[in-house]
Amino acid sequence: MEERKRLEEEPPGGKRRSPRAPIWRDVPDALWDDWRWQLTHRLNSVEQLKQIIRLTPEEEAGAAATHRFRMDITPYFASLIDPEDPNCPIRRQVIPTARELEPTPGLMADSLAEDQHSPVPGLVHRYPDRVLMLVTTQCASYCRFCTRSRIVGDPHANFGRRDYDRQIEYIARTPQIRDVLLSGGDPLILPQPILEDLLRRLREIPHVEIIRIGTRVPIFLPQRITDELVAMLRKYHPLWMNIHVNHPKELTPEVTEALAKLADAGIPLGSQTVLLAGVNDCPHIIRALVHELVKRRVRPYYLYQCDLVEGAGHFRTPVSKGLEIMEALRGHTSGYAIPTYVIDLPGGGGKVPVMPNYLLAMNERRVVLRNFEGFISTYEQPTDYTPHDPSRCEYCRNQRPEPGQRGIFGLLQGDAMTIAPEGFQAVHRRLQTGGTETMPLIIGEPLPVVNGEVL
Repeated sequence: MEERKRLEEEPPGGKRRSPRAPIWRDVPDALWDDWRWQLTHRLNSVEQLKQIIRLTPEEEAGAAATHRFRMDITPYFASLIDPEDPNCPIRRQVIPTARELEPTPGLMADSLAEDQHSPVPGLVHRYPDRVLMLVTTQCASYCRFCTRSRIVGDPHANFGRRDYDRQIEYIARTPQIRDVLLSGGDPLILPQPILEDLLRRLREIPHVEIIRIGTRVPIFLPQRITDELVAMLRKYHPLWMNIHVNHPKELTPEVTEALAKLADAGIPLGSQTVLLAGVNDCPHIIRALVHELVKRRVRPYYLYQCDLVEGAGHFRTPVSKGLEIMEALRGHTSGYAIPTYVIDLPGGGGKVPVMPNYLLAMNERRVVLRNFEGFISTYEQPTDYTPHDPSRCEYCRNQRPEPGQRGIFGLLQGDAMTIAPEGFQAVHRRLQTGGTETMPLIIGEPLPVVNGEVL
């Protein structure tokens, strides 16, 4: 332990480094810092894990189940694991357990219904103005709670040139798409020429304003964030990047250096955190995490409720835990350090923000609100407000139509009076028979009526 601490605080050559597991102690720095060496030497078997970790029987059973979701862990990330503590937050994220094999009611392979919102293979078009572009099924390491475990890690389900062509063709012929998110798998695992070709082709589409990359490579494989890669990425601004950090212990010196390179290249950074039982389901852990993120110029973006994905049931927390954490953040830290707590709705409804109720009451004159301390105050409504005039607003006149997806905003804009579920009118119609003035509401299929009587 003392040697690990000494190497981290004052390593040879003066560069701070995370500790290495003993089996890699003699690997030359030039190899250890090579992302290709890291990928080549990933751990993916029980025997390899036993060289660095004292596995529990539950972990051994999970790691031996090779027919289930793939396991790969980079030597760098594996070295962050406490070899003696089964509750280590790094360890729980990447080492399978037998609990992944347990059937759990309500869990699904494709809980977000991405396949149903996929007009071409690998492209998810759920929201009006943006698409998710899956460009690979491969990652540097595999999170045990991955929402796409149905395809991620499968080398036989990867995407190729023909898929990219169809994805980009769809984006090019759909002018309402202004924002494209590259994900997978992890886009930064792609060979650099392929990734650059995708960025170049997207940037050539006039209506694509923003390109985003969702990645965990800076966390699992910070060695991949080379000067060459960063120089390529900065050519395609405006380019945004969301990394995925779940615990403060992931923010090592190597990660800090990688994030600094990206931020210095003008790439705005955000972080998506998944709320995970036994990893970060603690207000103090999340607060420490968001503070460490903003110190590294990373804006906490989302705190995700764990999806209803098969194999991840043991990671789920009650929604009340997420609300407790949000209570511990709002008012207790800077606004830009507070993520939005969201549930990505099962069935493809998209992300819905969930937060404590600060609005207590409202009428046409006053709004009653409470703060994080429980202090209650009133805000006076204006009495002389002149509403915005859409007929005189160039932005209203130039808005692009969003057929079928205007939702509640559309009601406020006067598009319609109601939004009704499919079949709503049929379920709520009243029978018109036999001169009867009043008939019951019919739920489901109409009941047979003979001589004015329901059979």
